[in-house]
Amino acid sequence: MRQSLLTYTLSLGDNSMILGQRLGEWCGHGPILEVDMALTNISLDLFGQARSYMQYAAEVEGKDRTEDDMAFLRDAREFRNVLLVEQDNGDFAHTIVRQFFFDAYHQLFLKALCESADERLSAIAQKSLKEVNYHLRFSSEWTIRLGDGTEESHQRMQAAVEALWPYTGELCTSTALDIEMADLGIGVDVAELKAAYDQRIAEVLKEATLTIPESGWQQTGGKEGKHTEQLGFILTELQWMQRAYPGQKW
Repeated sequence: MRQSLLTYTLSLGDNSMILGQRLGEWCGHGPILEVDMALTNISLDLFGQARSYMQYAAEVEGKDRTEDDMAFLRDAREFRNVLLVEQDNGDFAHTIVRQFFFDAYHQLFLKALCESADERLSAIAQKSLKEVNYHLRFSSEWTIRLGDGTEESHQRMQAAVEALWPYTGELCTSTALDIEMADLGIGVDVAELKAAYDQRIAEVLKEATLTIPESGWQQTGGKEGKHTEQLGFILTELQWMQRAYPGQKW
């Protein structure tokens, strides 16, 4: 059970850290100052969540590894983040759609994780939920504003929806680990979130005058260590300092 808890906790931290790194790429490049600051702050929230998960993971493992080892000294195949969060930023529309698709899931997930029998995970979820409530409000409002905005903003948003939709299925697809942790009362069986997730996505996209793609094809594998080439590029930048100058502390 210790190994399962370790892998599960790391997977939650990986989601937050990889998406936080992606959003950090916008620092100094946002379309307006307020948005630039908002994306940077959301990135910092996600890194804070990742740090909490990885501190706990290091304690669970009990092998004198630290949160820095967990974050900066694992290879791509050892990461268990969903594929959605590692997708390229693209344009601002692409970033907003990716954020909305993840935020809508993340809020539902954290609400469920607050009931975890593991007191540490429950505490992390309760703290993180306050931040993610804002994240979802931000991404939802921008999805509606751009989707129901100008002809160009609508086209860019629709293109982003079509490009990223195939990566949303993994969010609510339970792996054997998800089911094991849920059966122990520790984790969340994400398949049980699907109905609420689909409803939330449909409501916001309808208001944004955006259309959900008809294709039901979905890409999975991230939660089992099978990633797109994008993750390798992210880790090259994210882990460079620690690997070039070992012993750095977060």
